[in-house]
Amino acid sequence: MKKTINIQNIFLVAMIAMACSCSKGIEERTDGLPPLNPVRADQDAGTWTPILLTGPTEFTVAAPISTASPDYRIQINEIKSMQSRMTEADKKLVEYWSAGAVLRWNEIMRELVALHNLPPYQNDDGTYPFPDPNNPLAYPLFPFANPPYAARAYAYTAAAQYDALVAGYYYKDEYKRPAPYVVDSTLQVMVPKTTLPSYPSEDAVVAGAAVEMLTLLFPGDQDFIRQKAEEHKKARMLAGANVRSDIEAGEALGRSVARKFVSRARTDRAGVAAGNQAVWTKLEEDTKARGEIPWISLETPKRPPMLPLFGKVRSLMLDSLTLVSLRPGPPPSTSSDQMKAETEEVYQAIKKASRDDIAIVHNWADGVGTYTPPGHWNAIAAEDFIRQDFSEVRWARNMALLNIAMMDAAIVCWDAKYTYFNPRPSQLNAAIKTSTGTPNFPAYISGHSTFSAAAAAFLGHILPEKAAAYSAMAQEASRSRLLGGIHYRSDCEVGLQVGTNVGSYCIQRAKTDGAD
Repeated sequence: MKKTINIQNIFLVAMIAMACSCSKGIEERTDGLPPLNPVRADQDAGTWTPILLTGPTEFTVAAPISTASPDYRIQINEIKSMQSRMTEADKKLVEYWSAGAVLRWNEIMRELVALHNLPPYQNDDGTYPFPDPNNPLAYPLFPFANPPYAARAYAYTAAAQYDALVAGYYYKDEYKRPAPYVVDSTLQVMVPKTTLPSYPSEDAVVAGAAVEMLTLLFPGDQDFIRQKAEEHKKARMLAGANVRSDIEAGEALGRSVARKFVSRARTDRAGVAAGNQAVWTKLEEDTKARGEIPWISLETPKRPPMLPLFGKVRSLMLDSLTLVSLRPGPPPSTSSDQMKAETEEVYQAIKKASRDDIAIVHNWADGVGTYTPPGHWNAIAAEDFIRQDFSEVRWARNMALLNIAMMDAAIVCWDAKYTYFNPRPSQLNAAIKTSTGTPNFPAYISGHSTFSAAAAAFLGHILPEKAAAYSAMAQEASRSRLLGGIHYRSDCEVGLQVGTNVGSYCIQRAKTDGAD
């Protein structure tokens, strides 16, 4: 009976967190952000290379009605009518969304990841239930947004938004319909004016793509997701930035492009990444056959390893042979003097940890209930991109390649983890106690190190003046895992190198996609 009560309590806590996270939590992040005012419009973005689309015209956008038509005048008057009834809440809505569509949807997604980054509680018989995408509101809630799941989710969403905007900017240039405030100079305008054509609406393109992707990834939150999309579209009309037909065309385009990503996501092998008992047993037996000590779950009762087949997920950019070529060599043997020395180093780091060391460990922990290490780097990137005044399409392109780099880092990292199935330091020395918990998957290589190095490498390309700072952040994130007793030095050092190698592919892509 006690375990049943615990499960119910966890479910209630999760639902309360959902209510908080999907309202006040997001709103609190909006204060003080200026409206997006790009230093360059990137009107040629319709010629940039998309990720998955065959080209910008793969999905057709019909020609808009004339700005001289009676129907267009009705749409202008609709905006004026909305503005005449504008409330303080409406003004806050405009202020919130004017900071940028890609930025805001990325923030919303980070909130959803944090909400769902909760491992299920065990059953009475000591087994663990798996979240069911067909019944997402039943316990355990779907998804369990662990780091690999989150990395893939961020990547698919950002890439869909980018491809949709490439198509959207193509049609903007094709039809060249001016913004409503250009057509009617008496219209109240609450956002910075731009020379960019308004049809289709870039904000609606982003919102349409976000709704499709996030509904797939977080199906239990679709009412909230749709509510945010409606608020987003309303804000653009209230601001005088788009008429209704701009928004309807943009939303339809965004949804169409995203559905192509949805179809791909359903067949990229992520759905079977959890494996089964036969897979888990074979990993342990194969490791013992090599004469090594295998990783075991350190939880009570033992939990199945996290996503042992994620290393076989299809990348959005790299082929399977390239991904395998990025696999590092093996870790030190568990019976070697090097492994003994590295285990002792971890023990001494824990034993002698300073206050600063402990602060570093917790700053980069990114564990249960957070938006994960990939989300941490999304937050770092967003904070820096805000200061750059990028256009929406440049925001989308940068976030897409950043997150594809981290998704590929997850694939390569998880491939290495389950190829070598290496034990955690506390398995080899029970005196090693972690302050942030021990992740439920093998040690080699460090996920934090791999994610961080991939992100730092790509961000250093986008903002070269900050390349050294990003590298230092990655080094600190990596070091935090040794200081926390979670990883050996070789896990961290090899993870950093692998992440850098992964990031280099996205840098090469950025150099040739037409945006640089």
